[in-house]
Order: sequence, then C-alpha cells, then structure tokens
Amino acid sequence: MDLIVRNARLRKKEELADIAVKGERIEKVAPGITEKASLEIDAEGMLVTPTFIDPHVHLDKVLISEVVRRNVSGTLMEAIEIIWEKKKSYTDEDVMSRAGKVIEWAVSHGTTILRSHVDIDTVGGLKPLQGVLKVREAYRDLVDIQIVAFPQEGILKDPGTEELMRKAMEMGADVVGGMPYNEYNEEDSRRHIDIAFEIAKAFNADIDMHVDETDDPGARTLQYLATKAIRENYHERVTAGHTCAMASYDDSYAAKVIDMLRLARMNMITNPATNLMLQGRRDKQPVRRGITRVKELNAAGINICYGQDCLKDTFYPTFGQADMLEVGLITAHAAQMSLPEEIETLYDMPTHRAARVLRLKNYGIEPGGFASFNIIDAKTVQEAFRTQPDRRYVIRKGKVIAKTVSKVEIMRGAAVS
Repeated sequence: MDLIVRNARLRKKEELADIAVKGERIEKVAPGITEKASLEIDAEGMLVTPTFIDPHVHLDKVLISEVVRRNVSGTLMEAIEIIWEKKKSYTDEDVMSRAGKVIEWAVSHGTTILRSHVDIDTVGGLKPLQGVLKVREAYRDLVDIQIVAFPQEGILKDPGTEELMRKAMEMGADVVGGMPYNEYNEEDSRRHIDIAFEIAKAFNADIDMHVDETDDPGARTLQYLATKAIRENYHERVTAGHTCAMASYDDSYAAKVIDMLRLARMNMITNPATNLMLQGRRDKQPVRRGITRVKELNAAGINICYGQDCLKDTFYPTFGQADMLEVGLITAHAAQMSLPEEIETLYDMPTHRAARVLRLKNYGIEPGGFASFNIIDAKTVQEAFRTQPDRRYVIRKGKVIAKTVSKVEIMRGAAVS
C-alpha cells in the first residue's frame, strides 16, 4: 500500500477504521488492516470525511474588493456597476493571482473540488474565462475545477453574449450558466432560459443558473426553469442557485414551485453569506433573511447544498475564507438548523450532496473511490461546525497536499516571557 490512515473515525460508524490507499484509489476500509504502507498516518480517533466541495464560487471576482472603490450603498446593483469598471481591465495575471490565493485557502480548509461561475459578457469578453482556465491548469495538482459560463449581464439585454457563451464552451467551460431575472421583462427571461438549454444541449452540458436573486415576490423564473427541465428531460442536470425570492413567496405558491422542483429532480444551492448581507437591505423590521427555503426543500427530498459564492468582492467585500465549515455554520444559523439530524444533513451538503450537483463519480470513503479526504481535529460533525477545527491532513487522490496543526497555550500564575 502507498498510504494507510489508521484509527479513523468515520461518520455513523461506532468502531474506528483503517483506510488503505493504493495509487489514487481507496483499496480497503476496515478495522485493523494488517498490511503496511510507505506512509502511515494515525488519525487518533479524529473525524475522517470525504473532501469538501464548493459547488458555487466566483474565482474570477475573488479579492477584488481590495483594489476597487467601496460599495457605498451595499446593494447588488452598485456591486455590479463596480465590477463593470474592474472587468474592463482584467488580465490573466490579475485573475490568476487572486484566484490562486483563494484556491490555496480552500485547499488548506479541505476543499479540493470547486465549481466556479465565470462572467461571460460584452464588458469583459472572455478575459475572465481565460484567467480561470489558466489558474485551473496551474493548480490541477491540488484541485479539480468545473467552470460555469455565467452571463451575469443577461443574454438578450447584452447583445453578443450568446455568441460569447458558445465560444466559452468551446474554450473549455463545462457548464452553461444563466441569470434570467436580469433581463428587461418576463418574456426575455424565458428566452434567456431557452437559449441556455439550446447551448447546453449542443455541448451535452449541465445547467447551473443564478435564479431570482431578488427580494421580489413576483419573480417567476424559477418556475419556468423547472418547467423547462421537465419538458427537456434534463432531470438531475439543472441547478438553481440563490433563489432568494422564494423567501418572499406566499406559502401556497412556494409549495407549488417546490413540487415542480421535485418533479424536475433539480439541484438547489443556497449562498447564505452573500444573501444575508445583500437581501432585505432596504427592509424595515422585520428584515427578511434573504435565503431560500432550505428546510422545506430538504423536506421535499430536493438535493440542496451551500456554496461560498463571493469572497472579498464587491458583493461580499469584507469576509470569507473559502472554508466550507464556516459557510455551513452560517447556513445553520440562517436556516435554523440545530437538531442532530439537521446537523448531519448540514455536513452532507458540502460533501455527498455537492457531489450529486457536480455529478461526480467515485466519491466517498469506500473501496474503489478516489482517496480524497480530510482528517479533521474533531470527534463529531457537530463539533466540527462548532469549533471550526484544524484540517490536520488534507489528502487528494492519495497524496497529502496540506497539513495544519494549531497550538494554544494557556498561561496561569506564571510570567509570560
């Protein structure tokens, strides 16, 4: 064997287990494996879980709040306007430097698989994509990155974007994105979705859209997206991110849409850090939370998970460290998930549920799967969320790619030298 992790605490298992790895794959998972390996790690009863997955991030935009003017209003619209100014001056080196730094943060926190939306529009052209394609190649030894061609400025509203979207897919984007609410009217929003499906079918690609990221209870693009997914037989291949308007729907309409999402077997992604900050910003008390109906979607059996989304950009300029345990803790509070079974679900979201969104194969700690997992300095997933502990070892495809050991000393009754 090339690697054996001993005394691993696996989720929902009473007995500690050893994990034997050969090459990039897990060979065996069992207590007391007798074989030896060239590298052996004693997990000492710490929690060992599959690598974290961030299914929704914007690598082309990360860290730009450090170099652009401040978003004075704090609104989504001003954030977009500031990004227009920045995108015009993007260079490959600029995008790679910022994105590379965040990728390294993610790896240190145990995330080795990401899906990044990348702006495709007539403002920045294909510059953002070029930079992210290069950073994906540069960091291929540490992470796997799926790229979503994301028309944030609209498609009909920004003539020329449809052609750029097709070129983006030819250049190496993996998934077709969308933002249908950012069109002039409902008819154009529907056409936006239709175009995305046309492109996706031409490239046999999945679809992952920003949907109804607004407080407007009249937003209806999610319902049409679900309808389209059903009619085009695109079950399990369509993902809707944000869907903030669901928080403002009346309960009867929300129930109708949720049932359609279930029939379409769509994936949903909530991005609570950004949306708690942006949505409901002009509300008087009570202020809306601005995140989608996480508990109701989960109760309906819909695959829902969470993403970092923004990180020190104009939308979310101050916080974020590419840590899925941090995003999970925010989700727990925003969606009021505190019961034991809810905490377990919360941990499934950046692991097995996100793997479903990205349609990953050979994921998980089982024989034949890729040996990509984290040794976390906690005994339970609840403790992992509460303490935000060290990822002692981050292992990707059989290789240790990051280690973290923090040291705390409490001084009592003695002079500090």
